[in-house]
Amino acid sequence: MMDTGKLVEELPGADREAAGEEVRKQLYQQALLRLPMFPLPNVVLFPHALLPLHIFEPRYRKLTRDVLASHRMLTLSLLAEAEDAATDRPPRAESIAGIGEIVMAHELPDGRFNLVVRGKARIKIEEELPSDEPYRLVRATEIHDVPGTSPQELKEADQSLRLLVGRLAEAIPEGGELLRQVVSAQESPGELADVLAAALVVDPRLRQQLLETPEVARRLERLSQEVVTMTGRLHGPSHLS
Repeated sequence: MMDTGKLVEELPGADREAAGEEVRKQLYQQALLRLPMFPLPNVVLFPHALLPLHIFEPRYRKLTRDVLASHRMLTLSLLAEAEDAATDRPPRAESIAGIGEIVMAHELPDGRFNLVVRGKARIKIEEELPSDEPYRLVRATEIHDVPGTSPQELKEADQSLRLLVGRLAEAIPEGGELLRQVVSAQESPGELADVLAAALVVDPRLRQQLLETPEVARRLERLSQEVVTMTGRLHGPSHLS
C-alpha cells in the first residue's frame, strides 16, 4: 500500500529540463545570493552525495516549502556550538558548508517532510543576511576544486584509492558490491573523494575537515588512509584467529 502522504515533486522535472542548462545556472547563482541555511549538529553535506533528511520543526517546514517553490537550493552547515536557549543569538555555524538541491520531497499528512538532498558544491558563507523568515539566510560563494598536484599524480592517487576500496569491499560481509558500484559510478577524482567521504567517514569533524579541503590530491590521500585503517580493522580478527 502506498503512503498516504502527498508526493510533492521529484527532479529532474520535464519543465525544468526543457528550460535548459543556462536557466539552471542562473537559478544557482541567484540562490547563492540569498540562500536558506539549515544548520545541523553532526551533519556535513558533500558535493555529489545524497543526504536524506526528515523535517519536523515548523521553521524548517517553512524553509522547505519556500525552497521547493523557488530554486530548490539550501545550505547545510555544521553547527560549531550548541544552541543556547538562554540567548537570542543564533548558534555559530561553520563558514565552509555544502550547498545542495532538493531532488525528492515527500510531504506527510501532518506537514512534516522527508527529503533527499543532492550535494552540488562547497561554499563559503560570506555573510549572514537579515531575515524576516523563521529560518536563517546567507550569502555565499562557491569553492572550486583545485588538483593540488600534477595530472599524472592525481590519476595515480585516484587509481590507488579505487584499488584500496576494492580490497575494503572484499572484506565487507554485506554491502561490498554496492560499494564497488558507488566507486565505479564516479568519473573524476574529486567526485570519488567526496562520495567516499560521505559514505565511509563517520566522524563529523573529519568530515568537516574534508569539506574544507579544496585540494583533490589531499582529499584522496586522507581517504586512502581511512580506507586502509578500516580494512585493517576488518581483517584484524581473522588474522588473529
